[in-house]
Amino acid sequence: MKGQLSAEMLILLAVVLAIVALVAYQLVGTAEKAQQSVNTQSEELLEDVDSFSKGDAGDFCTSDEDCKSGNCNLEEKVCE
Repeated sequence: MKGQLSAEMLILLAVVLAIVALVAYQLVGTAEKAQQSVNTQSEELLEDVDSFSKGDAGDFCTSDEDCKSGNCNLEEKVCE
């Protein structure tokens, strides 16, 4: 009887481990999807912030990077 009980316990342990492995696999997949979503949203947000921080034509600038057009009139210090 002891041997039979031990075999039953091993089978139960194997089933529990299989269930844990399946749950872990699903969690990893969900985490990867969430990571991709966060990365996409972060990139979009950074692009928006970059566009908001650049000046329109006539706005003050000190370099080409300050203007949406990429052209800064350095003599007048305004975006073109």
